Amino acid sequence: MPLIGPAAGAVVCRVNEFQKITADALKAMKGRERIVALTAYDFPMARLLDQTGAQLILVGDSLGMVVLGYSDTTEVTMDDMLHHVRAAARAKPRGLLAADLPFNSYSTPIEAVENARRLVAAGAEAVKAEGGQAILQQARAIVDAGIPFIGHVGMLPQHIREEGSYRIKGKTDPEHRALIEDCQALADAGASAVVLELVTHSVASELTEQCAIPTIGIGSGPDCDGQILVTTDLLGTSPGFIPRHVKMRGDLGTEAVRIIENWSRSVWTPPAP
Repeated sequence: MPLIGPAAGAVVCRVNEFQKITADALKAMKGRERIVALTAYDFPMARLLDQTGAQLILVGDSLGMVVLGYSDTTEVTMDDMLHHVRAAARAKPRGLLAADLPFNSYSTPIEAVENARRLVAAGAEAVKAEGGQAILQQARAIVDAGIPFIGHVGMLPQHIREEGSYRIKGKTDPEHRALIEDCQALADAGASAVVLELVTHSVASELTEQCAIPTIGIGSGPDCDGQILVTTDLLGTSPGFIPRHVKMRGDLGTEAVRIIENWSRSVWTPPAP
């Protein structure tokens, strides 16, 4: 596939606000338009993100930690994903609505296609899965089935129990080479985009320059074709840990506590002395 230059000089612009973003439209933004991507797990947040003009809305398996209270994403099930995809899809956003294939749901190409179809039936317009060359057959099978596919390389949250910690990738030559090969393989397989999670900034910049499909960074520096964040991290409403790469633009969690406490005081009448 032809290589396309870096997006460093790309102009931020917005397509017609009434135009539906398809997987092909997202792919065509490479080098032309910065991609804004955020997560949504329900109808109201998908509606809010749609009002901002986000081009990609991901029903991520991060819902396991920020909605369901799990310690990581490996406990998220297909039933969990289907429930939240249905809720987000009811917002009918202009942006492309993608959904994560959860842990252990795409071990084989047949299983990957079956579960991708279930997510599409629930309302997803694309599916995302973690891995590069290791899931190449699954990615090809999903694309061949007519379902838009988004890759995910670098730090793979579904492998956190093997890795032991969330660490930056691309610091060593073997990791650097593997990331290049993973991105190229996914592009060749027909992926519409690839998420780069916790990749060193220099390697992410190189991947963006060399890869024929858009790169969407999370904690991977400013030179990717787009950026994605867990929306509750951005808003300050995620329970517990907020990743270091997130620059919170508000603290709605603290504000919500203040509002609720203020209301509670108006309800509670102290006992007479």
